[in-house]
Amino acid sequence: MNLLQALQLPSLQDAKVVAGAEGLQKTIRWVSIVDLPDPLSCVSSGDLLLTTGFGLPKKEEQLTELIGEMSKCGLAGLGLAVPEYFTHMPFSVCKAADELRFPIIEIPWEVQFNTVTEEVLSSILAYQYNLQERSEYIHQKLIEIALNAKDLQDIASILGKLIERSVIVQHPEGPILTAYYANPSRSQENQGSNQDLFFFRKEQLEHIPLHSLSKPIQYPAMPDSGLPARLLCPISVDKQLVSLLWIIDDQQSLRNMDLQAIQSASLIMALHISQQRALTSLEFQLGYSFLDSLLESLSHPTPQILHRAGILGYDSEGKYAVGIIVINIPTPLSRESILKRERLAERLKRCMQVLQIPPVFSLMQNQIVFLIPERISAAEIWHSMKDVNISLAVSLLHTFKNARHAYKEVRSLLPYVRYGQFHSYEDLFIPRILMGEIEAHSGFLDKLFGPLRDHKSGDILIHTLLTFASMGFHIQKTSETLKIHPKTLRYRLDRAIALGGYQLDNPETQFHFQLAHHILQAQ
Repeated sequence: MNLLQALQLPSLQDAKVVAGAEGLQKTIRWVSIVDLPDPLSCVSSGDLLLTTGFGLPKKEEQLTELIGEMSKCGLAGLGLAVPEYFTHMPFSVCKAADELRFPIIEIPWEVQFNTVTEEVLSSILAYQYNLQERSEYIHQKLIEIALNAKDLQDIASILGKLIERSVIVQHPEGPILTAYYANPSRSQENQGSNQDLFFFRKEQLEHIPLHSLSKPIQYPAMPDSGLPARLLCPISVDKQLVSLLWIIDDQQSLRNMDLQAIQSASLIMALHISQQRALTSLEFQLGYSFLDSLLESLSHPTPQILHRAGILGYDSEGKYAVGIIVINIPTPLSRESILKRERLAERLKRCMQVLQIPPVFSLMQNQIVFLIPERISAAEIWHSMKDVNISLAVSLLHTFKNARHAYKEVRSLLPYVRYGQFHSYEDLFIPRILMGEIEAHSGFLDKLFGPLRDHKSGDILIHTLLTFASMGFHIQKTSETLKIHPKTLRYRLDRAIALGGYQLDNPETQFHFQLAHHILQAQ
């Protein structure tokens, strides 16, 4: 117990703190009654010294010096019986005690020291017993969460309730993984503009040797910013930093058993993360096998692949694009490069989970391959993943059963990718065509004329459009070249527009048809 708690006991209710009030949080380990001229020889650090003042020096200078020695040797405080030998503690002595934050308490003469001693020591014993019970309870709860916790949220919530503090788990890349707020009203504040000031950003973490730290790190409060004190406990697995455990310490100081609980919880979190990694590794192997079978097969997906697709969360009747993230790392991969790729894959997984995309991908050398459903814009993924050391290439949308064609499309983009940029198959059509790439030619023509080829008069409409482009989009010249009436030409053009959604008055569309004409002329 501390002095502030001791002053609530019946025997000390009429006692008066005359100096050192800022030191009332000091812990009392024992009570000593000494009336000798040299009381320091009879006391130990943490003792509350009770005296009638009979043996204390009467000169203020000597008494001030003795108070300094008491503070230096670690006494919890001084209880002086008044007003028999001292009417009150001299002002100059009290001033010195205030500077030292050494509590001096004046106790009414009629209060028996034996009564004070009995009540304080009984309270200390009761406090120690409660601590032991509390410690055992914490130990049992930690065993329970080690065995039964489903996720980090379970561990953080139970730890926060045990130590009565807000607990936040942060990913080394910066995002908050989970949080428990001891005071729910504070959670609203923490979600405001100052939330990121509680924690480290990624660039700050790189300058701190967290891997070598085995004990929690205390960060003091920042009153100017309105930030409380924080305790940081790094969580590592296989010497790799995997999470940061933050304790928001805006109340009284943490007790030793609280610190032990925090360290034990951080170990449990490390074990939980390690287990989740093992499960993720298994999921990844299954996902890699699935994508490999889907994208690199020579035929349409088998019923088994389609069944597994449904289990993983894909719509076998939906449309998907294939995305490839290319990482600026040397191949063959070194251990450091593999770790970089894994960290990037983890970022992609979190992004896909937020967008509610099945977090399935495969890793091949410096590439990460995954599927993007029609409802999701690939640009949105790039916005989340954007980095100067990676590029994202994306195919056109295809039916799920034709994903292998989408994979072939996106792989054709790889020679053209630039790090720090987003590339779509459609955007790279023209550069690839101008480079003379045959595959780009066929892909461009398929995309441009695809809506017409399935129609019974599609060939006629395509020929009409190509002739119209070669004649500079001149109605009269085109009708003369085709030897048809201008009204017939207009009908065909209107029919093509209706089927293909073309905007023939758009300069870019006109360029595409002229380019198609030149490609076909060169074949």
